[in-house]
Amino acid sequence: MSDPEPPQEPVDVTEVTEDEVVVRRAPRYGRFLLIGFVLGAITALVLTFAFPDNPDFDRGQVFGFLLLGFGAAGIALAALVALVLDRVFSKRSRSAIAEHEATHRSTD
Repeated sequence: MSDPEPPQEPVDVTEVTEDEVVVRRAPRYGRFLLIGFVLGAITALVLTFAFPDNPDFDRGQVFGFLLLGFGAAGIALAALVALVLDRVFSKRSRSAIAEHEATHRSTD
C-alpha cells in the first residue's frame, strides 16, 4: 500500500499589476453647498433684524421667507464656485502609475 500524501500547506500568491491613472484635486461639493446655505442663513438673519418690524408678519415669518430665498441663493452660488474650482483643478491633472497588489491563498 502507498502512504497518502500529507496535506500541503496553503501558499500565499501575490499578483502586482500596474495601471496608469489621472490624479487631480477636486472640491468636496457637499461642504461647499453647506457653507453656501450657512452664509445664506446668516444673511437672512441679519436682514431680519436690520429692518423695522412689519405689522403683517412677525420676525419668525420674515426670517423663514428670507431663509428660503437666501438659503437657495447661497447654495446656488456655492455650487457655481465649486464647479469653477473643479474646472481650474482639472487643468492641473497629471498622470501617475498605480500598483495594485492582490494576495490569494492557494492550496495547489
